[in-house]
Amino acid sequence: MRYEICLDSADGVAAAAEAGADRVELCAALFEGGITPSIGMIEQAVAAAAGRIKVHVIIRPRGGDFVYTPAEAEVMLRDIAAVKAGGADGVVIGALTPDADIDTELCARLVEAARPLSVTFHRAYDVTRDPEAAFEDVVALGVDRLLTSGAAPSALEGADLIARLVQKAAGRIVILAAGGINERTAARVAEQTGTEEMHFTASEALPSPSRFARPDIYMGGALYPPEAVRAVTTTARVQSIIAAAG
Repeated sequence: MRYEICLDSADGVAAAAEAGADRVELCAALFEGGITPSIGMIEQAVAAAAGRIKVHVIIRPRGGDFVYTPAEAEVMLRDIAAVKAGGADGVVIGALTPDADIDTELCARLVEAARPLSVTFHRAYDVTRDPEAAFEDVVALGVDRLLTSGAAPSALEGADLIARLVQKAAGRIVILAAGGINERTAARVAEQTGTEEMHFTASEALPSPSRFARPDIYMGGALYPPEAVRAVTTTARVQSIIAAAG
């Protein structure tokens, strides 16, 4: 089994490497499902990896849907160039048409721009209108792996589809199971899907090192996350989930 950790910091990359993970997906704004991080973060993550672990970077210019304008497509192409220059090992891409099919034209451009880096198609797949047909479109793009929860809220709930995709893949593409994988679900996901790769976050809520905080000031949106607590990827949590996967 190979393990990919979804995270948002260079310190998290170091923790994942120490815990024995194989790869990270580096993002910003995890609360939005992940968007492209800054070039400074990418370069620092690559430095923290120090060749011990692969660093893949999400290419997603904003949160929300996966239907992109021509200007947003150009942003993604420029970000891919920056990621390559920053020394990352791979990118994570995806785009859909307004009818919720794979945008094969744009995705082909992104894949071409990304090579020779490794390419993963992300969970835009999970909101396609016909996952079975979309799977063949993803395979035809020539990407290395598909990140999916089986078109369900979690990998456990989507285990039947993930298992079918593993069989249909037949060595053409790697199926990377994702969604709600933790100490309680990892072993069941592995058993029920037959996947050889799993993707998960492994963070813990830790207090901020700040010695002063205004309790009525928020930098986030309507949910007002607490500013004095941070979600931090830790070696212990990564090791815990890997151990639970068996």
